[in-house]
Amino acid sequence: MLGIFAFFDSALLAMGNLLFVIGVVLIIGPARAVYFFARPNKIKPTLFFFGGIVLILMKRSFIGFAVESVGILYLFGDFFGTLVQFLRNFPVIGSILRHPMVEPYVNRAAGLDTLPV
Repeated sequence: MLGIFAFFDSALLAMGNLLFVIGVVLIIGPARAVYFFARPNKIKPTLFFFGGIVLILMKRSFIGFAVESVGILYLFGDFFGTLVQFLRNFPVIGSILRHPMVEPYVNRAAGLDTLPV
């Protein structure tokens, strides 16, 4: 976030990306991290994610951030429903997410309105 607040500073974005990847590996383990990023249905988003990191390292911060964001959305898009359900338990954020005017849009964006059939 600091890299974005500093007008897409490539050094801060690169450090954030490196720490993010290291954090994922430390949390789920090296074998599961490789499996997560190398699944056949996740190859394209993985290429976008790591391609964005390479672009950031090549001092193309804004383009790299955009490419990386697309990869993150497709890689971690399955977790948005879980994240929304988790955030609904917080006092202030939860009341906003449960508001009748906001809830249908949040549910649709997080994929919570889809039927499993």
